[in-house]
Amino acid sequence: MQRRNVKSLRVQRTQGEFQANYDTEDFMKTVFTTGEAAKICKVSQQTIIRCFDSGQLKGFRVPGSRFRRIPREQLFMFMRDNGIPTDALESGRRKVLIVDDDEELVELISDVLERDRRFEVRSVNNGFDAGMMVKEYRPDLIVLDIMLPDINGKEVCQRVRSDKTMDDVRIICISGMVEEDKVGELRAAGANDFMHKPFEVERLVERMCLHLDIEAIPSV
Repeated sequence: MQRRNVKSLRVQRTQGEFQANYDTEDFMKTVFTTGEAAKICKVSQQTIIRCFDSGQLKGFRVPGSRFRRIPREQLFMFMRDNGIPTDALESGRRKVLIVDDDEELVELISDVLERDRRFEVRSVNNGFDAGMMVKEYRPDLIVLDIMLPDINGKEVCQRVRSDKTMDDVRIICISGMVEEDKVGELRAAGANDFMHKPFEVERLVERMCLHLDIEAIPSV
């Protein structure tokens, strides 16, 4: 029994060290690729490349290649000078909006994401508030329940996609009452992914990491 407890402590310590290293490596980066800069600025990669090539965004090319690299301080100045919110660069956390009227599930997902430390989380429980919060909060990803008390999730998807400034927002729809043939309709409305309830929150986090192009921390 004692040996098992020691092993458990070692596992916890390993997980903690992995988390600390991950945070340091990913969110204290000093140099960014054009793709990373585009995601932080919420613009297309081609826009970043054009600004780089025109001299608006300072950086350098990797010796012996065509790859462009952008120092953190130059990206910060570019964002500030062009009126782009610098929150994402300063905090390094990805913004997640949870839209669901299931209070227990929202609390569970929020707790897991906040302990993960890579995510900043807000939640609302209806479609109307979701529309307001999307404009105010500008999330990187939305976890969207389809069966909401006022409007359905499909309509929320369509409203988000009608705003071209939201093109980069990822949407993962969730529901326990959607038939497989309706999933295609959700994707057509703008959803990037769909998960059937019930699901393990860890699997949701893995899907989120996939869509946000960040490394998933493996379970130990």
